[in-house]
Amino acid sequence: MNIQVSGILQGAVTPPPSKSQAHRLLICAALGSAQCRIMCSAVNKDIMATMKSLCAIGADINYSNGVFTINPMDLKKNRTLDCGESGSTMRFLVPVAAALGADATFVGSGKLPQRPMKDLCIALQEHGVQITRPADGLELPLQCSGTLTAGHYTLPGDISSQYITGLLFALPLLNADSTIEVTGNLTSASYIDMTIDALRIAGIKVGRHGSTFNIKGNQHYNMPAEVVIEGDWSSAAFWLVAGVVGKHPIRLRGMNIDTLQGDSAIIEHLSKMGAHIVVDEKYITAMPSQLHGVELNCMDTPDLLPILSVAAAAANGSTIFLNVGRLMYKESDRLEAMRSVLAAVGITSIVGDDTFTVLGGKRVVKTAIDSYGDHRIAMSAAILSTITDGEIAIIGADSVAKSYPTFFDEIIALGGNVKKL
Repeated sequence: MNIQVSGILQGAVTPPPSKSQAHRLLICAALGSAQCRIMCSAVNKDIMATMKSLCAIGADINYSNGVFTINPMDLKKNRTLDCGESGSTMRFLVPVAAALGADATFVGSGKLPQRPMKDLCIALQEHGVQITRPADGLELPLQCSGTLTAGHYTLPGDISSQYITGLLFALPLLNADSTIEVTGNLTSASYIDMTIDALRIAGIKVGRHGSTFNIKGNQHYNMPAEVVIEGDWSSAAFWLVAGVVGKHPIRLRGMNIDTLQGDSAIIEHLSKMGAHIVVDEKYITAMPSQLHGVELNCMDTPDLLPILSVAAAAANGSTIFLNVGRLMYKESDRLEAMRSVLAAVGITSIVGDDTFTVLGGKRVVKTAIDSYGDHRIAMSAAILSTITDGEIAIIGADSVAKSYPTFFDEIIALGGNVKKL
């Protein structure tokens, strides 16, 4: 779907539930021994990929009227799990399926078959799992058989924190204790914190000493009868940037300022750029601001780079993003995608060695932008339209369904214009 976006945004918006938290709590509930209800007011393709994949291996999950109802799993073997385009679904559930001895096959679409799995697969193969992958360099379809064994696992921290999360879900199910040693820098560390918190809610204990995680075996998942998914900071970031680069304030409702979600750092990042953001008991309000270029470390917040690049385009001077190299392995090569997007509207940016530099402060011109099938690129392009004098056409705008299906409805509710081409 191609659309044209224009207009000035103002008003209040409620971001959708956190898909990162939803993935984690769905897995914990599916591994539990009693019914659990998860309040999740909206879903997206990624969340549903996790739900359907869990159901494929025997979970009993129903979603209706904003509530997931999860009953204890009756394990089914030799099933195919379609992960869609969700890296979280794939990397979380491959270790879980191996721990359960599910002998499952994983498939996916979009760029998912190209996203790295090698180091995780090696770690699983060293602990009793047989894994078959294509010979053409792709990661999917992936077949795993056998049952995971306890022991000492070593994984690099600079590829994906999702490897560690997958093992943290799986290892408590085994009949002996295990450790995970993370080598190098642990990127997106806040997502590990979210995983450990989800495990805590489910009654699973994880010890941590620096870069080593200690996981007792023979643990049992025991979720509360009801849990609520909090608002998604990755989605909120688009509206915060829209407010600070736009002409009118934008207010966010329903956000937990004390969250473990790493992307809540959007407030800190924007504040460094000179943004005026007001937090009170009811709203987080992004005020129109004069932004300036800064240096931002994206080690723990890689998903924020596309929308922060929009803020950088509106800022005076250069903004340098550090520790962003792994963004080439996302739904698109997000560094090249954003370089192309910004170039299309007349903004110069430079892809460096683990850096991305935006030379801001120039007038943004109206144009057509390719989303590269990436939800975050499409949404960033839409917010770019708020600092142009005309319309921006977005190619592949339906990609937003991956994380935020109602995104363009919100644009309209805030006063923007959206027209299908």
